[in-house]
Amino acid sequence: MDLTEGIGESLSPTRSFVSLSGYDIKTDVYNRLLDIGNDEALSDPYFLDQLNAHFDRLPSSYVLDINMDRIEDVVLHIKLLAKAKDYPEKRPVFHVRFLENLRSRGDDATVQHVTSVPSTSRRNKVSEGESEACSKFEDLNLDARKISIQGGGKHDWKNFSVRQDSLLQMHEVIFSTSDKPKLLSQLSALLSDIGLNIREAHVFSTNDGYSLDVFVVDGWPEDVEGLYQAMEKAVNRCEGSWSGSSHSQSAAEKVLAAQTKVGDREIDKRLLKMGEKIASGSCGDLIRGVYLGQDVAVKILRSEHPNDSLEDEFSQEVAILRKVQHKNVVRFIGACTQPPNHCIITEYMPGGNLYEYLHKNHVILKLPQLVKFAIDVCRGMEYLHQNNIIHRDLKTANLLMDYNRVVKVADFGVARFQNQSGIMTGETGTYRWMAPEVINHQPYDQKADVFSFAIVLWELVTSKVPYDSMSPLLAALGVRQGLRPEIPANTHPMLVQLMTKCWEADSGLRPSFSEIRTELEAFIEQV
Repeated sequence: MDLTEGIGESLSPTRSFVSLSGYDIKTDVYNRLLDIGNDEALSDPYFLDQLNAHFDRLPSSYVLDINMDRIEDVVLHIKLLAKAKDYPEKRPVFHVRFLENLRSRGDDATVQHVTSVPSTSRRNKVSEGESEACSKFEDLNLDARKISIQGGGKHDWKNFSVRQDSLLQMHEVIFSTSDKPKLLSQLSALLSDIGLNIREAHVFSTNDGYSLDVFVVDGWPEDVEGLYQAMEKAVNRCEGSWSGSSHSQSAAEKVLAAQTKVGDREIDKRLLKMGEKIASGSCGDLIRGVYLGQDVAVKILRSEHPNDSLEDEFSQEVAILRKVQHKNVVRFIGACTQPPNHCIITEYMPGGNLYEYLHKNHVILKLPQLVKFAIDVCRGMEYLHQNNIIHRDLKTANLLMDYNRVVKVADFGVARFQNQSGIMTGETGTYRWMAPEVINHQPYDQKADVFSFAIVLWELVTSKVPYDSMSPLLAALGVRQGLRPEIPANTHPMLVQLMTKCWEADSGLRPSFSEIRTELEAFIEQV
């Protein structure tokens, strides 16, 4: 049993920005977002890393396509790409908005800006050549009369129907999905089926197998909600056709393919490259590594000859990780279970853990972000409890963030499948977050995790360490006698009520994570 106050599994390295032709576009974008009061730029200390990673994924021509007057589009693109990656069942994800009314100019109307950038391209200027753009459009059957590649000449294609001398209502439709051959043709056909005319297309492929496709279209009234619903129906009609293989296999797909080959997620240690140590615990070290091109975290048992207790803990953690798959639970990649190389490989979480995010950076969360973090934790824990798993060490140090500040439950070293009687005994976890029944060595069940969540929620509200004026043992003794952290007077009444329900001494009075999630989701709609 490890009762040390370890603070987490993952740290976020700071990346340097790379200038484009002597001009640091990323810093300029960041500063402009700060100037307009963008929430992500103002409140997230890792936003620079996130912005850097976004530009690194995309070709250099993406930089030239940024409209500084609509700089928040960059944040929108980051979110769409993240959603496409995290929710494969929802691909393609899309965003629709009204742009402007534009009067057409008869037969001479032209589309002024069409850019296509395949993932293999690294052009410094969009205007350096037309052939690359045309090569990706040649199979589209866009029914275009005159399309002007930026900086280039015109190409006569077929029957582009622009309504002459009429008021065109322009919309922007942005898609993100896994990249593959003929994707642009498929998207253009989808837009055409709805009755839309493509006026501009800005097409980019990321270096990890995703696409970002921005279309400016006309042919629809100003009603954005109606267009969104029509898009949704059109995407659903094509369900199943979006799963075609990508022209380049992503790192995640390579990992899954390798896991299938080796069976039961027993990884091939020869394919694992080890990097720097990022954390240490009583039982082993956490190392940053690379497995089949993907950043991973490698948890290694320190002893080459672990005792029975460590062996059991290791086996339990592997068994649980093999059973779980949820966007708010850290993703298991594989394990090496053959001595002397006992290790567990999970996805690398560049945002670090919530303990450091709150306490080392002295972050005071705004209410919407606070509730979002809490909902992420609830969803992960609800999933674990539905699968009969008790975490038993829920704390901010075991809650990790990705680049998009999605929080995931991690570290299943003391987690267990709930036994048939539904109760457990034994003091397990970390004192400051531990439920009184666990401290008292009384039988306990999943509601012990709910008590720990109440302390996590208090941390999110206050950005303080619970019972920071006491030693861990003294805090535990106080909890046995009814001590709870002091709630600030300015805390929202709903959060006060939720915390006090979740840290009730009688575990039977505590809500389930399903009930907590429902309450928080209703609350976030208000805030």
